[in-house]
Amino acid sequence: MKLTSVRAALAGAALVACGLLAVPTAASAAPPAVPPGVDQRAVPAAERAAAAGYWTAERMRSAAPADVLLAGKSASTPAADVAAGAPVTYGKPAPAPEITPMAANESPVPNIGKVFFTLNGRNYVCSGNSVSSANGSVVATAAHCVHGGKGKYATNWTFVPAYENGAAPYGQWVATKLAAPQQWTKGGDITYDTAFATVGTVAGKTLQATVGGTAISFNQARGLSYEAFGYPAAAPFNGQTLKSCAGTATPDPYGQTQSQGIPCDMTGGSSGGPWFLGNGSQNSVNSFGYNNIPNVMFGPYYGSVAQSTYATAAAS
Repeated sequence: MKLTSVRAALAGAALVACGLLAVPTAASAAPPAVPPGVDQRAVPAAERAAAAGYWTAERMRSAAPADVLLAGKSASTPAADVAAGAPVTYGKPAPAPEITPMAANESPVPNIGKVFFTLNGRNYVCSGNSVSSANGSVVATAAHCVHGGKGKYATNWTFVPAYENGAAPYGQWVATKLAAPQQWTKGGDITYDTAFATVGTVAGKTLQATVGGTAISFNQARGLSYEAFGYPAAAPFNGQTLKSCAGTATPDPYGQTQSQGIPCDMTGGSSGGPWFLGNGSQNSVNSFGYNNIPNVMFGPYYGSVAQSTYATAAAS
């Protein structure tokens, strides 16, 4: 996840899915006016039916880390506070476990899983987390894990909670709706690399009733400490097991995004994995890294734009 190259390939290109962002030569972007609204796509029934049988074990193993979708992306409209509103938390926070600064092995967690999708004819993989919502069916992930940015929405979008070595102990949860900020869908703005998916039921039960859903917070202070989780699939990892990192957030040193970074060496495939505050509520996701700043993962600030996007997914 770097903004300048995708490790072995795409040198010099901007990435965002735990991809590499190019180092800016100069940062000059005016804050946006009133932030654009939320973009969403309802997934047709026929497409949902096709997705339900699409993800075989072989396809899941061969899906590519979504970092490559970050090529050419940048922060075009950074705002000083990313339209922050009043602090709010949905759901009941619960203390998060203690983890280490660099990627550590973790046992499967019921609410955290892998995200699989198809975009432009190719299969990709990201990470995601079940979050508390009124409809009990919302998965938090990164925007580049649902939409190409200035392009199309993903198809065959499926969440596999507690994935490990090909196992799907809680089944596969197909998206019924995908929601992302228009700053991403209309302009590929990496500052707004956050999205939420509404998923259908499995065996008549909602996702939250099956695996639980963590609390989610918006408009919090900057510079907090986080615990991040994900399924890094790019070398030296293979994407088959859950990993974690922890650290205190710091600003983007180049000022070209409003994202924050924490110490973490997870790679592509971990994009969209949750960042938890000490009280266990989610407050960001794995998004990108810079190719010349090793072992730092950046995540978007959850301001009012992210909050509106969440509300869109949670409403139906």
